[in-house]
Amino acid sequence: MYKLFWDPGSANMAPHAVLEEIGCPYELVKVDIASGAHKQPAYLKLNPNARVPTLVDGDKVMYESAAIVIYLAEQHPEAKLMPAPGTPERMKFLQWLMYLTNTIQDSFILYYHPDNFFPDDKSRAALKAAGEARLEKQWAVVDAALGENGPYLTGASFSAADSYLHMLARWSRNCARPAWAFPHIARQLDLVKARPAVRRMMAQEGLPEF
Repeated sequence: MYKLFWDPGSANMAPHAVLEEIGCPYELVKVDIASGAHKQPAYLKLNPNARVPTLVDGDKVMYESAAIVIYLAEQHPEAKLMPAPGTPERMKFLQWLMYLTNTIQDSFILYYHPDNFFPDDKSRAALKAAGEARLEKQWAVVDAALGENGPYLTGASFSAADSYLHMLARWSRNCARPAWAFPHIARQLDLVKARPAVRRMMAQEGLPEF
C-alpha cells in the first residue's frame, strides 16, 4: 500500500488526486507544517528537504511532486493518466508537466516566499510583485496553448498533468489575476474540478472549491 505524506493544499494535491484517479489502496499521513512536523528528525529521514509530499511504496521512498505523479502513472498504466511513449500527446504531457513544476512553480516561490531571498520588507514586496507578474505571463502561455489544442494540456484527453495545473491554479487564488481569469484555463479547471477523483481529494484535504 502506498503512503502519501501530506499537508492540506500543499504540493501533495496532484499526487493525491492521481492516487484517487488510480483507485488503489493508499494511506494518507498528515504532516502538520504549521507545527513544524516537517522538520522533525523522523520526517527528515524520509525527505531531507523538509517538504511535502513524500511517497512511500514498500521500502522505496520518493519526493518531488511531479516525479511522484510520473511514477504513479507509470505504475498504473491502466488508469491512462499519462499518454503512451512516442506519441505526440506524450511529448505534450512531459513538456507541460515540466513547465508547470520548473517554471510556474518557481514563480510561486517568489510570490509566497520572498523572505527566502531578502531580509527587508521593501525588497520582499518587490520580489513578490515580480513573481506575480511572471505568473501572469506564464498563465497566458498555458491559456494560449489550451485555446489552440485543448481542452486539456495534451489535447482531447485528461492526463495527470491536468491535475498538476489544477493544484497550481489553486495556489493563485490570492493573486490579483488568478489562473481562472484566463478563459481557456477556466474551461480546463471546470472539467478537472468536476472529476469525482478530484472532488474526493479536495474533500479529504478539507479544501473549499476555488
